[in-house]
Amino acid sequence: MMKEIGAFFDIDGTLYRDSLMVEHFKRLIKYEVIDPAIWHNHAKTTFHDWDKRQGNYEDYLLEVADIYLNTMKGKDKSHIEFITNQVINIKGDRVYRYTRDRIDWHKDQGHKIIFISGSPDYLVSKMAEKYEATDYKATEYKVDKNNCFTGEITQMWDSDSKQQAISEFVEKYNIDLSKSYSYGDTNGDLSMLQLVGNPIAVNPARELVLRIKSDKELEEKTVIIIERKDVIYKLGADIEIL
Repeated sequence: MMKEIGAFFDIDGTLYRDSLMVEHFKRLIKYEVIDPAIWHNHAKTTFHDWDKRQGNYEDYLLEVADIYLNTMKGKDKSHIEFITNQVINIKGDRVYRYTRDRIDWHKDQGHKIIFISGSPDYLVSKMAEKYEATDYKATEYKVDKNNCFTGEITQMWDSDSKQQAISEFVEKYNIDLSKSYSYGDTNGDLSMLQLVGNPIAVNPARELVLRIKSDKELEEKTVIIIERKDVIYKLGADIEIL
């Protein structure tokens, strides 16, 4: 039986030009589903540290994820469905041109397009539908029998979880990893890049570039893509870190 070729995409910072979870969080605040003070008293400082390039992007996302999870506890999932749909309908096209074009290319090649994201499953499922992905895996926000969030999750933003997800997809779709592709931007995507024959780091965080450079085999096969304004730069991993 002939094996399939997979294309594994992280979403936040790789396809989408921000974080789906953060966008959802902000809209929940805008519509006063959650108290705006939660943002101003907790996440805002970390955000501004990142925005001024004085902090770590992953630290910012992890802090926001923790606040987001706590504020979602007890809320009826169906009551925020409108805002969930709005994030995708209004912001779903706010993606990098390079990554969007690569999805189209993989479709033309008949590859299995799989989204693996740390954002909530109810957002990622809609993003996967929008871009006609074959399948997806995301952070599962658990609900009780009344469809209310319990405050418990099965996370999908760390490298180990993404490695396990890829293993499951390899078995499910009979994928040949040596011929497959992956796209990521942070340390959480490291295993995705290590596992495939064609790793692409899209606007990678400093920490990810350093990890790539510390692994000779990974460095030799990784392509680094930088998209700024209307220009896309293609680099080798032998980039100088300043």
